[in-house]
Amino acid sequence: MRSSSVFTLLSAITGAVAFHAEPPANVPRSIEEFRQKHPYTPKAHDSRRRVVKIRSSRNDTDDVSDEFKAGLKKANHGGTLYLPKNELFIIGKPLDLTFLNDVQVHWDGEVKFTNDTPYWQANAFVHPFQTSIMFWKWGGKDIKIYGDGILNGNGQRWWNEFAGGEILDPTNKYLRPILFYAENATNLEMQGIHEKDSPCWTNFIVTSKGVSFTDVVVTAVSNNASSLPKNTDFFDSLNVEDLTVKRTWVDIGDDCFSPKSNASNVHVDTMYCNGTHGQSIGSLGQYAGEMSFVKDVVIENVWLLNGQHGARLKTWAGPDIGYGLIDNVTFRNFYHANNEYAAFIDSCYFNIPTETCAQYPSRMNLTNISFENFTGYTSGKYGLAVARLTCSTNPDAVCENITFKNFNITSPCGGDPVIICDGVKGDIGVDCVSSSSPEAIAALANKCSVPLATISPPF
Repeated sequence: MRSSSVFTLLSAITGAVAFHAEPPANVPRSIEEFRQKHPYTPKAHDSRRRVVKIRSSRNDTDDVSDEFKAGLKKANHGGTLYLPKNELFIIGKPLDLTFLNDVQVHWDGEVKFTNDTPYWQANAFVHPFQTSIMFWKWGGKDIKIYGDGILNGNGQRWWNEFAGGEILDPTNKYLRPILFYAENATNLEMQGIHEKDSPCWTNFIVTSKGVSFTDVVVTAVSNNASSLPKNTDFFDSLNVEDLTVKRTWVDIGDDCFSPKSNASNVHVDTMYCNGTHGQSIGSLGQYAGEMSFVKDVVIENVWLLNGQHGARLKTWAGPDIGYGLIDNVTFRNFYHANNEYAAFIDSCYFNIPTETCAQYPSRMNLTNISFENFTGYTSGKYGLAVARLTCSTNPDAVCENITFKNFNITSPCGGDPVIICDGVKGDIGVDCVSSSSPEAIAALANKCSVPLATISPPF
């Protein structure tokens, strides 16, 4: 998915139809405007906490990993590790930081990982979920990371070497590290940090409770048009409870937000996503015999530009899959500009052949899903089809109480928008047609395109 930190002017003519649209007023179109609209100033050190400093790196090869870990040990149990502005801290080996208890990191400088890809692939920590590897692992209790500094994954070499690969390909041997990983954490907070150029997922939080990300900026921008960032999701999780994400700017090459198995009590409020794959639930049901769930989720006040899909739920099908549920999920107050489907249920996720999905349909239950107050327009890739809900054909998989309210998405292709739904039980609140219907076939055939979306300057 093409990504751009400053969006280009929207003005499209498709065939003989002129299409003009403009996002709502005061939508930021750069990091600077995001910070202007949502100011963030790190608080001064708490005078009651001791402050620990470590030496900074002299250059890009001066590894201060040992000093970083020692600094956290010294600041542990009531102190603050301070990383001053305009100072660089190079991390060149994996760090186990799972011993933390009541520690803060005032992060105004830049922490940057080396890009020695053979070294990290041989020495990084490993998690079995999708064969994830990570530079370091954080964990413990009452951890606060705050400041206007940078966490730099130095991802360009990784993207170049991975180009053409697929993370979910079982034959893939080229593993890329996750930028920030935490496990068994309670009350973990990140504020203000710019997470930059992750080789793979930006954040992966596992078996944790009370997690929050606030006022963070996440970017992954390539200098090589043939090696774009891939799988650089802003947020992924496994077994997480009580999660809050507020005021984030995300310009990457994959999911803007994507809790995976076993997430509950999730609230996302105010996100700007450019060039992403959307606000996703899942994927779920990937592993044979494993029960997984996502429940009690509200995702609201989201702007999605120049991406793949908008609000989407994705589950696996096939002969060796898991089972479970997605329940009580609300997508509310979404603005779309130049995305494919504004709302999308995919019960045959990740390149599974259609005939395989028909023979071995998803075993995930989808209930109480709401799409509320959606405005904007699609990319025209699927013609007049602006949303598509494809539920599992498995007789034991429930797909009901899926509702639309104030869903005002248009297509740039010059006709009435169409919503396609298959297998949904009950009334969804709007007109929808089967994918095999003449209306759906005609809608999908009426394709068009628009340039990248923006707002009219000035902000």
